[in-house]
Amino acid sequence: MSLGTILIVILILMLIGVIPTWPHSTAWGYGPSGALGTILIVVLILVLLGKL
Repeated sequence: MSLGTILIVILILMLIGVIPTWPHSTAWGYGPSGALGTILIVVLILVLLGKL
């Protein structure tokens, strides 16, 4: 497994963990999931372009 694949898996798990429907994150709003979603898109683009 490459470093890019591991990063994508970790970011997807983190993104699932900050969904506001989970009891521990109901007061967080959409900020954490939006930030992690942006990071996930950037990493995915870098992996697809072969830069990571």
